[in-house]
Amino acid sequence: MSQLLQITIFLGASLLLVPLAKRFGIATVLGYLFTGILLGPSVFNIASDSAAIQGLADYGVILLMFIIGLELRPQRLWEMRKSIFLMGSLQVGMSAMILAVLAFLVWQQGIAASFVIGTALALSSTAFVLQLLAEKQQLNTTFGQQSFAVLLFQDIAAIPLLAIIPILAGTQSNHHGMAYFAAIVATFSGLFLFSRYMMRPFFRFVAKSGAHELITAVGLFIVLGVVTLMDVLGISMTLGAFLTGVLLADSEFRHELEASIAPFKGLLLGLFFMTVGMTTSLSLLVDKPALIIGSALILMLVKSMSLTAIARYLKYSWRNSLMLAVCLAQGGEFA
Repeated sequence: MSQLLQITIFLGASLLLVPLAKRFGIATVLGYLFTGILLGPSVFNIASDSAAIQGLADYGVILLMFIIGLELRPQRLWEMRKSIFLMGSLQVGMSAMILAVLAFLVWQQGIAASFVIGTALALSSTAFVLQLLAEKQQLNTTFGQQSFAVLLFQDIAAIPLLAIIPILAGTQSNHHGMAYFAAIVATFSGLFLFSRYMMRPFFRFVAKSGAHELITAVGLFIVLGVVTLMDVLGISMTLGAFLTGVLLADSEFRHELEASIAPFKGLLLGLFFMTVGMTTSLSLLVDKPALIIGSALILMLVKSMSLTAIARYLKYSWRNSLMLAVCLAQGGEFA
């Protein structure tokens, strides 16, 4: 089946099933997931080649992070540094340690494998959590801001984790060592200078032409260019998109960029969640229900208890602590 036909089927099914799910009080994200499950090989097998559209769907997450970056001025990000680095590092460290011990003792994994399992499962789904918070208009609440701060730290933490895994596996990789991290620092420094002295004057030049559709084209060009650079360097593409948004957050064209890119973000993000549902193997759940459901519950229990304890330690209320724990208790696509 061609990529165009698959996308057409996905969009048509979502137009029917997602509003139907909303009518029954089911979140939009879950509506997209259920649509993917129904279309995938586990149920009707109407569209079975998720790889054909996965690359396109991933850009939904990238555009989501870019738009969130646009809403965060650098000063605001600096004010959140304690939440990002303190709460984020505590969450990743504590959850990873507990999950690694469980993998070592309960599932009889080696030390290196236990470390990889623990750190991978300690990270949550940026796309799922932020979309859910945005849909419920809870991003600006206390627990919404803390959830975002922890997710941002997780995206940052994924960079060294991706560099460590090949070393633990005993394989050679070009994406580690001092030269690699120096390249990362140089890249982000270059992005800052580029946004300040070239990107904004270029926006003004395009805006003076009077062709408003070119603002959308410039925004997409910048995002795709930065993402391509991040991909070449082996850096998290979502982190690169977010930082690009932050660098443009105090630009006079911020609102035009956000308004023009938001429709692309919404559609592609819905496609992303449908591909996630499509790759869900229900047959595996039928074969090993106790192992899968039990492990999922243990994962959510470990992460929620860790987050609640950390939030209470940092003097957050019980309500905000529990809401934060519920938001970030699940695993993520990084694992």
